Amino acid sequence: MAETFYGQIAENRRNSTLLALVVIALFGVLGFAIGYAITGYASGALGVMGLAVLLGSLAAAGSYFGGDSLVLSVSGAKEVDEAAAPQLLNVVREMSIAANVPMPKVYVIDDTAPNAFATGRDPKHASVAITTGLLEKLDREELQGVIGHEMSHVRNFDIRFALLVGVLVGSIALLADFFLRFTFWGGGRRSRDDRGGSSGLQAIFFVLAIVLSILAPIAARLVQLAVNRQREYLADASSVQLTRNPYGIERALAKISEDQEVLEVANRATQHMYFTNPIKKFEQRASGLFSTHPPTLERINRLRQLTGDRPLQGPDADQLAGLD
Repeated sequence: MAETFYGQIAENRRNSTLLALVVIALFGVLGFAIGYAITGYASGALGVMGLAVLLGSLAAAGSYFGGDSLVLSVSGAKEVDEAAAPQLLNVVREMSIAANVPMPKVYVIDDTAPNAFATGRDPKHASVAITTGLLEKLDREELQGVIGHEMSHVRNFDIRFALLVGVLVGSIALLADFFLRFTFWGGGRRSRDDRGGSSGLQAIFFVLAIVLSILAPIAARLVQLAVNRQREYLADASSVQLTRNPYGIERALAKISEDQEVLEVANRATQHMYFTNPIKKFEQRASGLFSTHPPTLERINRLRQLTGDRPLQGPDADQLAGLD
């Protein structure tokens, strides 16, 4: 069991790191291709790529220092203390001690849909937000499993990791949109005319840049979702490590996924942060969305591997599978 547990954690970390490197490489290739297509020189390509990296870094800095406050405000989260939510604060304190991280700020969202998320740039500046529905519908063991999962996100620096990938994905989309607009208005033709015609290599890079500008944002978004799913698997396994109880988080996953309440404050920008996908399959706003979380059945079966239990099968498995 121990070998399976630590092997699962190591595998999830390797996979998420590899996927993040894929996004970085995609950003670099797109920047170089656009730069060469516009200037016709390798030095110009490197200059455009450097400018894109600089702008992306500035966007990352803004999100790094102010992103958590914005997310909490948009979600309608209100900070609570020991007097207002004694059991919740007690469980959060237990999990922060188990994770060996500072006690985070604790917020409650007034919504009957059970869910939770963590935010912040590092363990010293972290917050966890829990809906009133989660507090009402889960027992203490299930609550521990959810909080253990969120504290694992804090301990594993998942928020910072997701921020880096998110900014890169956004930068890829902006860079691609800039080049496509630039090309549409004839900028590419003028840049080649200024040089007295286009070299064969520049023409190749120009076509390559157009193709990448169309496909790279889609590919980067898919990689981002894959990164998010790997970090969710990692947080599930880490929650078991903190609580020493795989059954609490397993029951919480099933109970939250089966709940039909709609979390109104969630949106496309914040849905990836929650314990389970807050936008239900039956909602109109779910149409056209990629999955931000692994399937609940897959998460539960991975947890069951840690205890040697058989995977869920039959009607229970069919019901959970139909929710994603």
